[in-house]
Amino acid sequence: MTDSPKTAGASLGTVEFVALMATLTSLTALSIDAVLPAFSVIGKDLNVGNSNNVQLIISALFLGLSLGQFVFGPVSDRFGRKPAVYAGSVVFAIGAVLVATATSLPMMIFGRLLQGVGASAHRTVVMAIVRDKYVGAEMARILSFVTAVFIIVPTLAPLIGQGILFAAGWRAIFVIMLIMASVGCIWLAMRQPETLKPENRRVITPRVLWEGLEEVVSHKATLYYTAASGFVFGTMMTYLSTAQPMFADIFNVHETFPLYFSGIAVVFGMASIVNGRIVRRIGLQNMCRAALTIQIVTSLSFAMYLLLIDTTPDLWLFMTYLSLAFFCQPMLNGNLNAMSMEPLGHIAGLAATLVGATTTFIALILSVIVGRFYDQTLLPLSFAFCVFGGIALVLVVIGARVQKAEKIALSNTTSAEASA
Repeated sequence: MTDSPKTAGASLGTVEFVALMATLTSLTALSIDAVLPAFSVIGKDLNVGNSNNVQLIISALFLGLSLGQFVFGPVSDRFGRKPAVYAGSVVFAIGAVLVATATSLPMMIFGRLLQGVGASAHRTVVMAIVRDKYVGAEMARILSFVTAVFIIVPTLAPLIGQGILFAAGWRAIFVIMLIMASVGCIWLAMRQPETLKPENRRVITPRVLWEGLEEVVSHKATLYYTAASGFVFGTMMTYLSTAQPMFADIFNVHETFPLYFSGIAVVFGMASIVNGRIVRRIGLQNMCRAALTIQIVTSLSFAMYLLLIDTTPDLWLFMTYLSLAFFCQPMLNGNLNAMSMEPLGHIAGLAATLVGATTTFIALILSVIVGRFYDQTLLPLSFAFCVFGGIALVLVVIGARVQKAEKIALSNTTSAEASA
């Protein structure tokens, strides 16, 4: 990887920059994946009656991620990217302590909500920092490499969580999360210069926020790409919420669940590297359309197999399907975010907030709905991948047409002003 000419002032080398951004982003992945092996134990310890309610441990985190971005995006535009991360780390730490000492499911959910709010600062600010430094396909390329490095965490997190669960109990898992947040915060403080110049900082007032919201909404293509990203992320959240019960109920996989989960994460990481290497040559639009088409076709084929041949397929067949479906995800997440953020670099913090929060909120609603339909079969998951992928493809196609029309209108306006 080489540095882009679109960098802002003194900065880290690209390799260390990618590693740091991946570390900050991976806090969310660690908060999700490390706890998955402990689902059943947590449910028993907290006396959760309905086992499906344990999924709220994941849903609460994502709700916090969605809500917190409305705070930390504007804060990062006003005070700088780094102070926003510091504040978020404090909130995350408080949530981690509450969860580690939880004696009931409501207390656990509240702590997870705070963890999500705190982690949202990392997620939002990483997007803003990358947008401060890069744009368009180059931004998508960097985000792909960030994802490829960050995927180490979801690859190892279930194994780490399983090991901690056996050695010290599920509460110690959240202590590890606290340590991870501290490492990322210290690394950022010591090595990464502030990317938001003082002259570009925006005062936080209702009027300024409203004007920023109006500007984001005025870019119709951004809205379509953001909605598409929400449906794509919805499939990911659906899998995360139901993965542990699916492997346990359908395939009787318990202690070895982290190994299978990590295998899918490796596929995800490989696809991120592929996307980072070819996205500039093929283009953002073409990558998204190809990935969504593959996801739709494979998911529809798998759903038909379940309905017509065998509702409980062999584990190897399910893993093959998941590998194909998840190979498409990195070609969608970073690319859709890059397309959404492209015209909004001057308000990157607020834009990252609105794009990220909307994406997470859509995905949260979709995953909760599908999670409630979980019936100890693979049909809800396969249909979610198929239907959500189809909707996302339609949104991407419409977004491309709207974007083209917006560029033509802008070009005509600029020409008219020049003539005048």
